[in-house]
Amino acid sequence: MTTASGAGTGDTELVINWGLGVDSSAYLVKMLEDPPAHGVDLARTMVIHQITGSEWPNTYAHAEQHVLPLLRERRVRLVQVARASRALEIVVMDDSRRPERIVRRGPWTLEEDEYEANGTVPQQGGIRLCSLHAKGEVGDALIAQEIGGRPFRQVMGFNADEIPRSLRDRGASKNPLRQGVYPLIEWGWGRERCEAFLYERFGVRWEKSYCTFCCFPISMGAMAAHLDRMRAHPDIAGRVLRLEYTSVSLNPKARLFGRDSLLEKFDPDRPADRPVLAAFEKELAGPWALYHVRRILPVAKADPTRRGRALRSVERVDVGRASALGRRLRSVSARHGMPVEVDERYGRVRAWVQRRGPALPTVEELMVTAPLYVRDKQVSHFERAWAEHRGSRS
Repeated sequence: MTTASGAGTGDTELVINWGLGVDSSAYLVKMLEDPPAHGVDLARTMVIHQITGSEWPNTYAHAEQHVLPLLRERRVRLVQVARASRALEIVVMDDSRRPERIVRRGPWTLEEDEYEANGTVPQQGGIRLCSLHAKGEVGDALIAQEIGGRPFRQVMGFNADEIPRSLRDRGASKNPLRQGVYPLIEWGWGRERCEAFLYERFGVRWEKSYCTFCCFPISMGAMAAHLDRMRAHPDIAGRVLRLEYTSVSLNPKARLFGRDSLLEKFDPDRPADRPVLAAFEKELAGPWALYHVRRILPVAKADPTRRGRALRSVERVDVGRASALGRRLRSVSARHGMPVEVDERYGRVRAWVQRRGPALPTVEELMVTAPLYVRDKQVSHFERAWAEHRGSRS
């Protein structure tokens, strides 16, 4: 871990999580108007920004133009920290009481090192592992190094519409020395109040902060605004579409929004959508690979009526141009009588060695062409499990 020399005081007692978005920014700005009135000693305060590497440009711009000057004026310590690898190693990218910019990315990012490398997209169900890996674990590791065994308070920017999140945060905390603090809830400030405060203060519409490839806009009722953001930044949209396209190539069910695909929401006959689709096609113009994918869908150990956690093996078989790999796969599949699916518009070719059955347990095996970003991956016990389950051809 690297730290700017002399930035800290060694007696931090208040940690403020700043995600750059509406809620945490509204708290920071309001608190900085009169820190003592909010029980804050700035000399003993550390603001943390956990770098995800995938924020929207306007989010960075608003934070740099409006919040960083306030932090500099008050000489508030801002620590920008990122995950250094898939293992829980962190690196401090900037540690300063006069921060000049928001660091865009660290050595490890969710988009490239987790989802793109694995050929997957975030999942809507269950725990938000993406937030846990890029933010929660990173912040906890930094706090452990900075504060050690001393008690501290931690401000979380949950607004008054998010009381359940604050309750989950209290319950999930494993550090007995930590006291979660939720000032926006105490003030009764919901999202609209936070947005209005920032507009009154700076004259800008502060947009919601979330990763460009997030799967939650559809559940937040913000899909229309999300698509408008994509249209405003076609280069970003192109990368996210490539991420989803690769995921769907390896697993036809792995769309970004569950049953809905991001790609399906852009119409080539709509002028506003054409730059997005052009950017997507540019992303697909790079090298591709031929992948061998095997997937096991077991029954859950605790409940035989439910599906357990899937096991997957991905192996890169060849690398080349999409068209050449596609022709090769179609030719080999025809000789072996394997059913083939071809995406004539964007180039993917998928051949089924074995489709999954309707009942559990079951397996599936396929060969598919897709962009060259997915790494080989297989858990240590996969081959044994494959041999055991392949006989269960439901």
